[in-house]
Amino acid sequence: MASPNGGEDFEISLLSFEKLDRASPDLWPEQLPGVAEFAATCKNPIATSPPKWMAELESEDIEMLKELGSLTTANLMEKVKGLQNLAYQLGLEESAGPDPLLTLLPLPV
Repeated sequence: MASPNGGEDFEISLLSFEKLDRASPDLWPEQLPGVAEFAATCKNPIATSPPKWMAELESEDIEMLKELGSLTTANLMEKVKGLQNLAYQLGLEESAGPDPLLTLLPLPV
């Protein structure tokens, strides 16, 4: 019978505490020449400025994104179903009412 800590013991047995020295070009040759220097010169674009799409968001939009991001998959699916139902109901209401373009057109004489 498996012990309650069997999973933890197994994970601990898989850990390696070996120190790898990446300074040696013989052990770790650069696969693509110049990539290390290029990567060192590039700054993280996300840390320097927010993406263009995020710059246009208001604080309410960001709060909504955080709220949706914290939902479980099932809760998110329920939220999406509710929005689909709301959109369907709105479509039914709009289709039942008079066409706004028809009210702007002059009546034939």
